[in-house]
Amino acid sequence: MVPMTCKRRGLNPLNWITLSNNYYFEWCIKLLTSWTRSSLRSFSLIPYGHCRIPISNSSSMGCCWAHALFFCSSVFLTITQSTAVDTFNSSQPIADGDTIVSAGDTFVLGFFSPRNSSTNRYLGIWYRNIPGQAVVWVANRDNPINGSTGLLTVNSQGNLALVYNLNNGGSSIWSSNSSRPARNPVAQLLDSGNLVVREAGDDDNFLWQSFDYPCDTLLPGMKLGLDRRTGFDRYLTSSKAADDPSSGGFTYRIDPRGYPEIIQREGSTERYRTGPWNGLRFSGTPYLRPNPIYMFQFVVSDQEIYYSYLLDNTSTVSRLVLNQNGVIQRLTWSGDTQGWVVYVTAQMDFCDRYALCGAYGRCNIRSSPVCNCLRGFEPKVPNEWELVNWSNGCVRQTALNCSGDGFVKYSGVKLPETRRSWFNVSMSLEECRGNCLRSCNCTAYANIDIRNGGSGCLLWFSELIDIRELEDSGQDIYIRMAASEIEATGNSETNSKSRTRKQVIVLSVVLSTGLLLICLALVFFLRHLRQKRQRETRGDPEDNARFGAEKDDLELPLFDIAAISVATNNFSLSNVVGEGGFGPVYKGVLKDGQEIAVKRLSKESKQGLGEFKNEAKHIAKLQHRNLVKLLGCCIQEEEMILVYELMPNKSLDYFIFNENQSMLLDWPTRYQIINGIARGILYLHQDSRLRIIHRDLKAGNILLDFEMNPKISDFGLARSFSESDSKTNTRKVVGTYGYMSPEYAIDGIYSVKSDVFSFGVMVLEIVSGKRNRGFSHPDHQLNLLGHAWKLYQEGKYEEVIDEAVRNSCDLEQVFRSVNIALLCIQRSPEDRPNMSSVVLMLSCEGDLPQPKEPGFYGERDFVEDNLLIL
Repeated sequence: MVPMTCKRRGLNPLNWITLSNNYYFEWCIKLLTSWTRSSLRSFSLIPYGHCRIPISNSSSMGCCWAHALFFCSSVFLTITQSTAVDTFNSSQPIADGDTIVSAGDTFVLGFFSPRNSSTNRYLGIWYRNIPGQAVVWVANRDNPINGSTGLLTVNSQGNLALVYNLNNGGSSIWSSNSSRPARNPVAQLLDSGNLVVREAGDDDNFLWQSFDYPCDTLLPGMKLGLDRRTGFDRYLTSSKAADDPSSGGFTYRIDPRGYPEIIQREGSTERYRTGPWNGLRFSGTPYLRPNPIYMFQFVVSDQEIYYSYLLDNTSTVSRLVLNQNGVIQRLTWSGDTQGWVVYVTAQMDFCDRYALCGAYGRCNIRSSPVCNCLRGFEPKVPNEWELVNWSNGCVRQTALNCSGDGFVKYSGVKLPETRRSWFNVSMSLEECRGNCLRSCNCTAYANIDIRNGGSGCLLWFSELIDIRELEDSGQDIYIRMAASEIEATGNSETNSKSRTRKQVIVLSVVLSTGLLLICLALVFFLRHLRQKRQRETRGDPEDNARFGAEKDDLELPLFDIAAISVATNNFSLSNVVGEGGFGPVYKGVLKDGQEIAVKRLSKESKQGLGEFKNEAKHIAKLQHRNLVKLLGCCIQEEEMILVYELMPNKSLDYFIFNENQSMLLDWPTRYQIINGIARGILYLHQDSRLRIIHRDLKAGNILLDFEMNPKISDFGLARSFSESDSKTNTRKVVGTYGYMSPEYAIDGIYSVKSDVFSFGVMVLEIVSGKRNRGFSHPDHQLNLLGHAWKLYQEGKYEEVIDEAVRNSCDLEQVFRSVNIALLCIQRSPEDRPNMSSVVLMLSCEGDLPQPKEPGFYGERDFVEDNLLIL
């Protein structure tokens, strides 16, 4: 006796409804036919139980036929009258031949074979009611199963597992990785095409989802991009062929460097990019303009960067595919033609080839040749251009000189590559222009968002690559040019400025005579008005005199508290621009329009009247271009206030320790800041009326004016010395950890060499863009000083350079700066140079001494917890 068995391994018979109806009907007919031709004594059908019918005569045969037909028809009716399920759990695996269908009958999950293979089996998701089995996701795309032994399970931990060959012990070929353990996991196929694992009863929180692991298809609602919190990256990878779902050679993913954009690559080679997002679409994809079918979204935040799209009409069936040839297509299903229609192709034409025209070249598909240099540029290798090889790009005909440069406006273009860019979403276009003009390394600027007249700022800090002209949907970009080239461009921006200048000159000549007479008449009136304003600003002298003799030796103009209150909008929180150990600093505007910084002693401050008078006394007697200028003070109504000139660019630490802001400080600007700080300290130590040791030199106490010139500030801890003094000591060690010299932090001994040590720390921070305190490296436990010392000894000093300037800096200047910094931070104060030597070394090109081991170069020194940190 040979029994014939019909059984779905490990499944409840009620779940047969998800199998093919025709398959079971044909199977029943074949079963009965084969039975009548056999000499079997009995047969077995086992889905509902074991039924054995003996065969003894024709009557018995008829009975068996009747029973079998009744059974098969019952199965068939059960199948056709039931509703497909969209979930399964650990007790209901999915075998090869089984499927589950999403609740809205939109997508199917099951096993399939490509058209060219009858043995390779894949677990995938495809459209339910669309012919041709358009597969949108494959679990084991690079590891097919040979034969129909596959089984998909969900285990008690909430992980999916694809196994095969259970009859021979079983092997796992693919599995998911849930975000957290599960108590009662359920897998579900959603109508979006997303296969999810979740807790039973929790429809909103997924333990795992296939949308996080796309293949070659982006469905509506999927995110293409990066989760910055976890580093998880979602991107498309093409299939190897139309009938081979394994991974091909093309990828389509967001590049997060600079201002993010989407890049298509073949291997590691860029082939196409979308351009940056401009609020409506990517600048190089005019077909993404608003339409009645799609809603596009691009999100850039601290948590994530992603691109996504939704369908306005949910009845529309659409998908974005990166095909086997690297072509990005948006496909829409047509019910009329019963086929997929190409709604749009990302790579429109020849000009969409990445960097076709090289640096400073632009592509116009209607030109012949398609590549031309921007105005003011010429081919870098003319012979190559004649051979229709434009990859070397173009170079400037006139070099930039920074201070005299301007900008030429180009309209209707795809913005250049943004990997070496900086952006600010709230800045105006005029502010954007000012930032670019102040940074000699800035090559162009543009608005980020083109909606509502434009907003935001995007700056480029390298060669401009991959520019193309677009007829009716491009953007404006302002490219830096030498002054001598600007007039020749015929640019509207520069021409309008030229016309304005001519009008001003003509008007000035016509009115000069009349204005001269008016000015003479106003001289006496203005003098009287100025005297009156000074009296109002400084307050009543008798009133000021009541506030103690402590003001007598400050030698400063005295401001009235009422005038300062008006200037700062009654000390509004919206006017606060910073805060230090002294207290908050407010931005204010005096009646005459002068902008000021108001430093107000806080009641919670660790500093008091002594430090207040100390700062006012010292800085009032100092005048140097690299020291902040003190305008006056106020000691009135228990208020102690210092009034300074306002520094529009805040402090040095605001730039060098911020990944985005650091892009604004190119190497020439950083070197200028290093030199300016050195000259300011030299003035304090040697050239001023007093010999002053600052004692709290740090990046936060270096302010930057409009032209990024450094100004040393915060003299609350400063001490003055006579010419004969060389050093002194204190029992109260104050300052900022990370900048203090060893002898000061440990023994309380400070001298001019203490400031030299602090200067050396700042130089390393400016070069590296990293803080000394809190610095970490995966290969060692050293702080920034030790890291720089280690690289110097190994001859790898270039590795300490900030990535923002690494490709554009003068390596000789950087090496010299690092060497000088290491000389300044040597452990012994006697080994450190004085500031006059430092200034000389920075300005000359002679050989430098070899530095000795620095002080405080371990990860954490024992003195840290014993310091009074202000």
